[in-house]
Amino acid sequence: MKIVLATFGSLGDMHPIIALALELRHRGYEIAIATMEFYREKIEMLGFEFRPMRPHIDFEEAKEMMPDLMDAKKGPEKMLREIVLPNLREMYDDLTEAVADADLFITGEVVYVAPSVAEKTGKKWISSGLSPVTTFSATDPGVFPTAQWLQHLRPLGAGFHRALFSVLRLTIRHWFEPLRKFRREIGLNENHDPVFEDKYSDTLHLALFSKALAKPQPDWHQPTIQTGFCFYDGQNDMGVMPDGLAEFLDAGDAPVVFTLGSAAVMDARDFFEESAKAAQMLGRRALLLYGVYNDPPELVDSGEWRIESGKNIKSNIAAFDYAPYSLVFPKAACVVHQGGVGTTAQVLRAGVPHLIMPYSHDQPDNAARCERIGVARVISRESYTAENAARHLRRLLTDLSYKAMAVEIGKIVAAEHGTLAACDAIENILRK
Repeated sequence: MKIVLATFGSLGDMHPIIALALELRHRGYEIAIATMEFYREKIEMLGFEFRPMRPHIDFEEAKEMMPDLMDAKKGPEKMLREIVLPNLREMYDDLTEAVADADLFITGEVVYVAPSVAEKTGKKWISSGLSPVTTFSATDPGVFPTAQWLQHLRPLGAGFHRALFSVLRLTIRHWFEPLRKFRREIGLNENHDPVFEDKYSDTLHLALFSKALAKPQPDWHQPTIQTGFCFYDGQNDMGVMPDGLAEFLDAGDAPVVFTLGSAAVMDARDFFEESAKAAQMLGRRALLLYGVYNDPPELVDSGEWRIESGKNIKSNIAAFDYAPYSLVFPKAACVVHQGGVGTTAQVLRAGVPHLIMPYSHDQPDNAARCERIGVARVISRESYTAENAARHLRRLLTDLSYKAMAVEIGKIVAAEHGTLAACDAIENILRK
């Protein structure tokens, strides 16, 4: 039987899909992955059939757009109204072609044409969500990047938040006129809400995140199965451990690791320079993972504090463009990151505290949830200086309750076996 998995976005969106694809192939299924041309080499290195699905964004375009895409106020609207919604016809055509010989297809969050493809082709379809904020639960409300102050109103209860979501629906309804027009053109009901109600499959929705971040809620779409995180960090394709890094990690005390994932890192500003200064202020070893498309951060040598990119393992600060998180985070004293769900999941599994500097999209909500469960502190981008980062890190590293809670949460995440649970659920649908 053949399964097509389709997604759009960063590595945080792609890696859970690859985790599912690897396990499903292991179970004997034929797999194709439909996504941006940008990922063709990665997918083909893994031996999967690659199916292009527009819109396609190359690196130069992504780098140019990233400051706006990662902006808390403008990012979500720009991604939807300038990238996804203008390309509905193309995405629909590509996905329809990709699933033509499939027995089932599975899609990620912003593949807005998935319900239309399922309706027109009659193919079995499973939807999925990677982070709790995508559930728009009134009983467990999320933190939205454009109105982060609303997190202080969580105690007002489900009735208030249901009313709030109704207002939000009306506020952004005009964004989705292109989708309503598209559905009219292909002969489907235009009364379609791709964010709050109609993005879910009536066959099955997979909540691919841990109960440590959010427990099932009575107002979740049904049927939904919460599986836990699905982990993959590139080790079967381009994600090799760089020379010298393992030796650096083992050469002294556990370092503080600073990273911004795969997307936010394109708009790093002075994050890595300030981070290195913070580590110096604390007298801590540090590892900077500065991104495969960036130059190494420019740091001034100062006595024993030196920046080395690559093989020097005697420095107290080391910088590498990339490393598999699953091999690095368990050896960290703390991880400072942007709060993307993929990075957050890896830190939670590693059982170490976080300092989270969220940008946009799901990141403020992931950060708030980690803070509420006692494994993290949160700092805004605007206030991220060496002094402020050092102050938060000092608290995280000296208050042992953060580490103790992180260890307990790590046990929960590890015990969920998210990929296996998700693939079990997928196979149950195929048997029906």
